[in-house]
Amino acid sequence: MTLQRGTVVTDEGVAVPAYLAEVYWWAYMHPRAVKLFERQWLVNLILWGNFGRLRDAALHAMGGGSCGRMLQVACVYGDLTPRLVQCLAPGATLDVVDVLPIQLANLARKLPPGAAVDLHHADAANLPATNSTYDRVLVFFLLHEQPEAVRRATLAEATRVLKPGGKLVVVDYHRPSRAQPLRALMRPLLARLEPFALDLWRSEIRRWMPSSPRLRMRKTLFCGGLYQMLECWR
Repeated sequence: MTLQRGTVVTDEGVAVPAYLAEVYWWAYMHPRAVKLFERQWLVNLILWGNFGRLRDAALHAMGGGSCGRMLQVACVYGDLTPRLVQCLAPGATLDVVDVLPIQLANLARKLPPGAAVDLHHADAANLPATNSTYDRVLVFFLLHEQPEAVRRATLAEATRVLKPGGKLVVVDYHRPSRAQPLRALMRPLLARLEPFALDLWRSEIRRWMPSSPRLRMRKTLFCGGLYQMLECWR
């Protein structure tokens, strides 16, 4: 279901995943949580001052003057999406999907009037788009919040809707080097607050990607390996 900016319409056919309600209710589902976390300085603090760098790397990877149809899988606190809108070339469009109407409503408030953006109430693991729809797809700090089966489905869907010659950009956590001073702190912190995140320390994202000989990948590390960006070309 497509939402017009500033409106909240719940598609009864889109259920909130059990893992999200059980694990992340405190971060995304309660109105007070949205009010708390929708602060640029706090988002930057959570990423140890790296939000701007990771955001800009993702925007650059998506294309400076982004053309065609763009898809962002899941809403993001902070100014990632408004900045992505600023990068859209004339005639380009952006779709954003999220399983939580409260997150879509929050994003709508951040968008400029007349932005070429459509908001869709949908599950990342079951995207409401036909095959080969988008020129660019962005998945920004979503995979670490998902159990493995959902993560696999999300990546399969993101790849499915990508046009031949299109590009998928994934930004998320990564196992830091032993020299990274935050390593000892982040392991118990992630284990306590984000129980699926350490999967990205143990395995490469490509492990969960659908097998395709035509999919080329390039990985870039940030902050001593604590974060990664994976660029995938179809």
